[in-house]
Amino acid sequence: MSDIVDVEIDADALIAAMGRRARVAAGVLAGLSSSDKVRGLEAMATAIRAAEAAILDANAVDMASAAAMGLSAAMLERLKLTPERVAAMADGVATIATLRDPVGEIIDTTERPNGLVLSRIRVPIGVIGIVYESRPNVTADAAALCLGAGNAVILRGGSEAIESNRAIHAALLAGLDAAGLPIEAVQLVPVTDRAAVGAMLAGKGAIDMIVPRGGKGLVARVQAEARVPVLAHLDGINHVFVHASADPTMAERIVINAKMRRPGICGAMETLLIDQAYPHKEALIAALDASGCEIRADDALRTIAPVLPAASSADWDTEYLDAIASAGVVDGLDAALAHIAAHGSHHTDAIVAEDATAAERFLAEVDSAIVLWNASTQFADGGEFGLGAEIGIATGRLHARGPVALEGLTTYKWIGRGSGQTRP
Repeated sequence: MSDIVDVEIDADALIAAMGRRARVAAGVLAGLSSSDKVRGLEAMATAIRAAEAAILDANAVDMASAAAMGLSAAMLERLKLTPERVAAMADGVATIATLRDPVGEIIDTTERPNGLVLSRIRVPIGVIGIVYESRPNVTADAAALCLGAGNAVILRGGSEAIESNRAIHAALLAGLDAAGLPIEAVQLVPVTDRAAVGAMLAGKGAIDMIVPRGGKGLVARVQAEARVPVLAHLDGINHVFVHASADPTMAERIVINAKMRRPGICGAMETLLIDQAYPHKEALIAALDASGCEIRADDALRTIAPVLPAASSADWDTEYLDAIASAGVVDGLDAALAHIAAHGSHHTDAIVAEDATAAERFLAEVDSAIVLWNASTQFADGGEFGLGAEIGIATGRLHARGPVALEGLTTYKWIGRGSGQTRP
């Protein structure tokens, strides 16, 4: 078990020491067999289930503190754990144990004219740093994914979830210990001081890649200050475009789910675009309004529903993470594509359409990590993609994109097999 305490210490020295321990553990993990990692993941899942009461008690402390600090309802919803969410957390870890191990996979092989055989082989990245806020389930998801891909991980959760994270971390360590794996493979930064985040971002040599999970302020800071590679998305300004050909029942179901299933997640719809030629605009807006969503509308939509508040220019570029959506009428597919290109964040966008030609064009031309046809944006989740869980959603164009799971936490190296070749 960990002996985590809040004390004033040298953050740089702390992260350097954690990095050294993680590096040793990463060396051990890189040499594990798939069955060794499966054993560790299954033991971690079992330990989470056994620690349910302690995890919920710790979360209750965090929830009370967060409410006293005046955190928003959306933040409280992300922080809250229930027996069902703890069970889902354990199930997510167990599911990762069933996935194909990417480490050691031969990506491709070629034989050069001189007989030298070159192969690209997947290998772990090494030590991953995770900086996250609010959602304590990230503690388990990140630890399990990193272990499954043969990486050690240094976790730094938000102060609002510190007790929950400590309880989950203690369970993870119990699982690792029971499986005979190094507990230094999963370390939790023991202080809430923001200086620890700065030390991680500057931790070149100690940490090989940083993954931020949290609000725009956190991600922007990480991207601005990091001296190690960053895998992240800044905003989830996600669109649903209801095409003129959309089935009205399907459109209502998808739009309401995309916004209201869990408004506070990064895959939630933030902007609804309705084709000018769609004949059921009023019914669609009425259904979304009845679901409890505040709709901020453009002028064209307000001619249909004058009671709606007007959308400001800032609304089209806002990630609400709440039961609020901007909505507007666009003149067909071209206008929808132009709006998404101007205001989207390359995260997740969806079209509802029966016209396959229009849908395929949308899928091809929207430059986002996830593009969907006749499906809710709330599917932007590693578990829903069959990945078990995710370390985050990446919206960049290098290394990994979309939900990042086991394969995204590996890199590759070249292996050459010769028979005495020398270069002329």
